[in-house]
Amino acid sequence: MSYFLAFCKSHRGMVFTQYQLLRSHGHLCDVSLVVDGHEFPAHKSLLACSSDYFRAMFKDYTKESKASVIQLKVISATGLQNILDFIYTSWLSLSMNTLEDTLEAATYLQVMDAMPLFSKYIINNCDLENCCFSANIATKYYLIDALVETEKYIRHNLCELLQEDLEGTELLELNARSMIKLMQSDDIPKVNEQRLLDLVLKWLQYDRVRLLHAKVLFENVRFGLLSLESLRKLYTQSEVPLTPSIKSLIIKSINYHSFPSKQPILQDKYSTLRNQKGWILLVGGSANEELVENVLGFDVYNHKWRMVTNLKMKVQHHGTCVIGNFLYVLGGETGENLKSNSRSNCSSPTNIVYRFDPRFDQWIQVTGMLEKRAQFSCSVVDNQIFAIGGRGDQLVIHSSVEVYDISRDTWTKSKKLPFKIHGQASAVHNNIIYISGGKCDEQMNSCKDVYSYNKLEGQWRKQASMTIARFGHQMATVNDSIFTFLGIYEPFSDIEKYDPLNNQWTRLRPMTFDRFCYGLVVVEQTVLLLGGKKWQDSREVATHNIVGYDSENDCWEEICSLAFPFCGLQCVVLQLSDSSENEEKQAKAYTQMK
Repeated sequence: MSYFLAFCKSHRGMVFTQYQLLRSHGHLCDVSLVVDGHEFPAHKSLLACSSDYFRAMFKDYTKESKASVIQLKVISATGLQNILDFIYTSWLSLSMNTLEDTLEAATYLQVMDAMPLFSKYIINNCDLENCCFSANIATKYYLIDALVETEKYIRHNLCELLQEDLEGTELLELNARSMIKLMQSDDIPKVNEQRLLDLVLKWLQYDRVRLLHAKVLFENVRFGLLSLESLRKLYTQSEVPLTPSIKSLIIKSINYHSFPSKQPILQDKYSTLRNQKGWILLVGGSANEELVENVLGFDVYNHKWRMVTNLKMKVQHHGTCVIGNFLYVLGGETGENLKSNSRSNCSSPTNIVYRFDPRFDQWIQVTGMLEKRAQFSCSVVDNQIFAIGGRGDQLVIHSSVEVYDISRDTWTKSKKLPFKIHGQASAVHNNIIYISGGKCDEQMNSCKDVYSYNKLEGQWRKQASMTIARFGHQMATVNDSIFTFLGIYEPFSDIEKYDPLNNQWTRLRPMTFDRFCYGLVVVEQTVLLLGGKKWQDSREVATHNIVGYDSENDCWEEICSLAFPFCGLQCVVLQLSDSSENEEKQAKAYTQMK
């Protein structure tokens, strides 16, 4: 005997269609649901199949199982109508006006199949006008997917919300969970900390019951990003009570501002920018034979440019470093006109040191170096800045080394070099400083020598020499290797790699063309060379392209171009906030420079 099992796809849909026809004609309806005087005929069997609430209600032993009319008092007529339509057709009709009524009915009646549709509707229809309402609904009815997406929308569009809603009523009605999540976020574009603090204060005062949440909200305000005036005003205000722990955080931030030179080593959560991203900064140097004042920022991942700040002093052959996400610019030559062939007429080394704070877009002048220096090495070990060798006034070459102590804002002498040197390169590996090449005062020829300095030992030690004599070149540390790149007037475009563990150099793939006086920065495993000069038709020509060296695969590629030929610059990676409210203005200023 044979058996045949077949499946009809249309049968289930047909059953729903027939049930809907029976309902519309009032045929075979065995119960009427009454809400606010509105009567809705229905079939107990279908209700029980679609709703846990009705399934329990229509058990054999309940009095409702025998009743023909059932009063429902919690839900609205609109909500019940929409849910009954869903039960009978699988279609759910929603709008922002009926969302809460319908969701309340679905939740009360336990029509669980409808719940994902509410989340989908909220996510797809979230906008500036309803996002706070949507977040409140998602919180109230525990729609996790919708809640996560609406909170994300609020964070990313908070700037527009604050502008559109001048009275702040929508944001002030936001539920406590979403407000706390907002303040805990690192990703709030285009809104500074002062505006966030103002929002928190207004939100707490909007309903005094919310003062229960004051502590957790204030714990997520980044007080170090507020001005001294704002901190003092907050500390003395009486509208919102502050706990002793919050007052302690405010006092700590006031002290943070009271010692500006120490700030790089005092960094913590409360002084860290939200929504920060690493930008490559192009600092100093020259374009069109004029020293550059503008500090440009380059987003290597999106190939975006922005104006960041202006230097307090135009320089070249200077030093740069970053500590605690503060940019230091040290020494260099300050001559304004580079067209003169006489070095003595066009440049003057300086010992001045400036520090840039991206949090407040501010420069301050810290204590200057003990010696005037240009074409020197600048390295950071244990949050201390080492200024090594270089050239001073009257072409004097230094062997001296000095160290900047941030906590004391002072420079002190360190172990001097065994020789006078300038134009050397430096890199740090495992807290050991390595310098290579340069020119000594005795011969004034480029050299191959490599020396290392261990702060704990306090001694300079000679290491294996490079295979190529270099001057005005660059070094970079990537993982456990140190790379040296091209210097001035090198006949070939070879680069090489140093292994500190084995004290050994290895030649690598040459660059496709010569280059010197460029900026260099490391991004992940890639070393970027920005701008610089090259030889063309027997003369020096500034270049505007950016090339990248993949240290893992030993290969080169062209990344993009600068707005103009640029040389003699220094590059660093600094975390800048995309929440800068004048970012569009900065990008426009860069475009105008092209």
